[in-house]
Parts: sequence; structure tokens; C-alpha cells
Amino acid sequence: MIASNQAISVELKGRTPPSFIAVEGSIGVGKTTLAHKLAASFDCATLLEDAEENPFLERFYNNREQAALATQLFFLFQRAQKIQDLRQADIFAPDRVADFLIDKDPLFARINLDADEYQLYEKVYQQLTIDAPRPDLVLYLQAPTDVLLSRIENRGLAMEKGINRDYLERLNEVYSEFFLYYDDAPLLIVNASEIDLANSVADYRDLVDYMLDIRSGRHYFNPTFFR
Repeated sequence: MIASNQAISVELKGRTPPSFIAVEGSIGVGKTTLAHKLAASFDCATLLEDAEENPFLERFYNNREQAALATQLFFLFQRAQKIQDLRQADIFAPDRVADFLIDKDPLFARINLDADEYQLYEKVYQQLTIDAPRPDLVLYLQAPTDVLLSRIENRGLAMEKGINRDYLERLNEVYSEFFLYYDDAPLLIVNASEIDLANSVADYRDLVDYMLDIRSGRHYFNPTFFR
């Protein structure tokens, strides 16, 4: 397996990498792996979710109703703080690659919280007045539920043992709906079910070569086209 922080050389061919890249997708799709690799290749900083710091997450996966609100609010405050830190950073700070969009936070809230909890969440979200910077490129990694379940099982995190098929299928649905209408930044939708970013240098280089040409609009990357 290629280490996630190992810099893989890519050919820029005179092209400039986006200054702020956001990688999104469901649990287990490989967004953090890709974020690390892009940051290493482009010699830039990462802005990453720290799921392991959420003390409610394992309880949530085992009993969603009991721990949903606490889990969601913890992630909201964590993401908002990371965005605030980014805003306050020196203007000469390096480019960044993030493994989340703050815009997607309400997606999880909608499927995890009951009506009263969601009403409270909305009030908190609105009070935070998060002014997130606009990414120069968003990568949305897609994969079917079976692929996600397999990858989650392979990475073997104890806190993820409670994740079930129904939950992942619902996540895939809300992600697809969200990005169907997303137009806040250039978007590349990636068929991640056929791509092995953890082990294949060729897959990674094909993706990077394709994304470096994107400056606007909506695009699709299917790795089977390159084989």
C-alpha cells in the first residue's frame, strides 16, 4: 500500500493546481486518503475532519437515536472552528486540501435528527454564521454501498463497526441529491468504485491529470475510460 503522505509526482504540464480543493463523499469512499495524496503532491496543507476526536461517534453508530444530536453538534462546532482558523490564517499561508465541505453538514443533520432536534440544530447553525471560503475545485467521490461497506470493513476501525447498510444507502441518497444541484464551485464527480487511490499510482495520476484542466462547470471522471 502507498503511504497516504508519500508524495506522488504528477506532470503539471504548465497547469496550476487549484489553491483550495475540497474532497467530499460518503463514509469509506476514500476522501481523506485522496486529500492527503493531493496535499503531498502539491506540497500544500490539509484541512481535515478529526472524526476520532468526536467522543459521541461510536455511541452514535451503535445507537443513532440516542447520540445523534450530540454527535452532530460536535461535528458542527469542530468544522466551524476549522473554517474560522482558516479564515484567520495568514494570507501567505500555503494552499490547502480539505476532506469536507461545511455546506454538507445539514445533510447529516437531516437524516440523523428528529424534528425537534433538527430545529435546535438549525438555530445553532444559523447563529454560527459560518463564512466558509469557496473552493476552487470540489471532488465528489461516488461509490455504491457494497463498495463502501467493504472499505469500511477493510480499514477495521472499532468505532465504525456499528455502521449498517441502510445508513450508508441513505447517505448515498442525500449526497447524490446535494451534488445534483451543487453549483457553488467547479465540481468533478468521480466514479470511485473502480479507482484504487490507496494502492494505484496510475489511477491517482489519471485523476490528477484530468482535474488539473478544470476551471469551471461540472465534470465527470470514470477511470474505466483510461484503461
